[in-house]
Amino acid sequence: MAQTISEKIFSKACDKKVKAGDFVLANIDCAMTHDITGPLAVEAFREIVKGKNNQKVWDPSKIVILFDHQVPADSLNAAANHIFLRGFAKEQGILNYDVFEGVCHQVMPEKGHVRPGDLIVGSDSHTCAYGALGAFSTGIGSTDMGFVFATGKLWFRVPQTLRFEIEGKLPKFVHSKDVILHLIGDVGVEGARYMAADFCGSTVRNMDIPQRMTMSNMAIEMGGKAGIVEADKTTEKYLRERIPGFKLDPKWKSDEDATFAEIRQYDVSDLSPQVACPHNVDNVKSVEEVEGIKIDQVFVGSCTNGRFEDIEIVAKMMKGEKVAKGVRLLIIPASHTEYMKVLRAGYVEQFMEAGAIVESPCCGPCMGGSFGLLGKGEVGLSTSNRNFKGRQGSPDAFVYLSSPATAAASALYGEIKDPRKI
Repeated sequence: MAQTISEKIFSKACDKKVKAGDFVLANIDCAMTHDITGPLAVEAFREIVKGKNNQKVWDPSKIVILFDHQVPADSLNAAANHIFLRGFAKEQGILNYDVFEGVCHQVMPEKGHVRPGDLIVGSDSHTCAYGALGAFSTGIGSTDMGFVFATGKLWFRVPQTLRFEIEGKLPKFVHSKDVILHLIGDVGVEGARYMAADFCGSTVRNMDIPQRMTMSNMAIEMGGKAGIVEADKTTEKYLRERIPGFKLDPKWKSDEDATFAEIRQYDVSDLSPQVACPHNVDNVKSVEEVEGIKIDQVFVGSCTNGRFEDIEIVAKMMKGEKVAKGVRLLIIPASHTEYMKVLRAGYVEQFMEAGAIVESPCCGPCMGGSFGLLGKGEVGLSTSNRNFKGRQGSPDAFVYLSSPATAAASALYGEIKDPRKI
């Protein structure tokens, strides 16, 4: 029976051949939780094991805890959550990166916790980012995570696959963020509901892992259960740098005659920079349609576009120019590792001299966090993944989403700007 890569991963996780539509109790390869959802997951776990002799998690070596949403602690409640999770990690012998490494969805791949063929769950919706490495990774609720902590298993309906075949060489100043925004604008926020969004074609094959992570990260914004890119030599090179002796198993790809729910084909050779407009991610327009809209803040960072490669695009485009008067430019690398790359490249000094604010690795304003929030009536342009009302502060603010290139151009002009005109 021919299978998609997702069907193959679930077959491995169930020790039997399965197909899309099957309901299965699957073995989990790795589970991740963070400072916001983690305490609820622990409480659910303790309720499940209450009264039992063994109150240990199923396998502490397969669980990872990180703090990234409220770091350093910005309230007494946040501090209490951190203390609670530190205690649980110590009690159970679980790896806890605490406040020191950065955003969970960047840290997990870069620290070698993700491999092709893995079934990974995280108590955060953008866990689908790990699919960039050929894993099936998806977000779950805290109660489900408590069940995973206790048993190492979880019920799933094996998803159908929506295949995106993307061809063509991307034009200058057009990046993977523009591609995924274009796809979301085309299919809508429910276009891939409970499906695996399979990104393939020459355009994707030519993307590096950071660009693929941007694609997979936003699969959830089209309703996807997961976003996935078949593992290849690019994947192998990335993982060999992080996992000693790693060798790619070539089976982690869809069979040529596999059954897909739908196949959509795109040629992005002439794609313009894309912008998602308030207040929905699928409200996507070309930059030409929104150019000139005044902005108050630009945020470059998050698990979507906070890697060195993203920040370098901004640094090279600004070339020592100043941030436009009246505009706040926030730069937040996604992890300690990425921050150090930015620092060693001299970009932190460049940004500070340009009038930007460079923060330590964290989620920052992406989810209405501890700083960088927009006030009533303000307009923000962000390289993050969501622009819902209140997502980055006031429900009366307006958030636009773009690539780092469009963000950089806009920061220089104080209005949404086509980066091709810089």
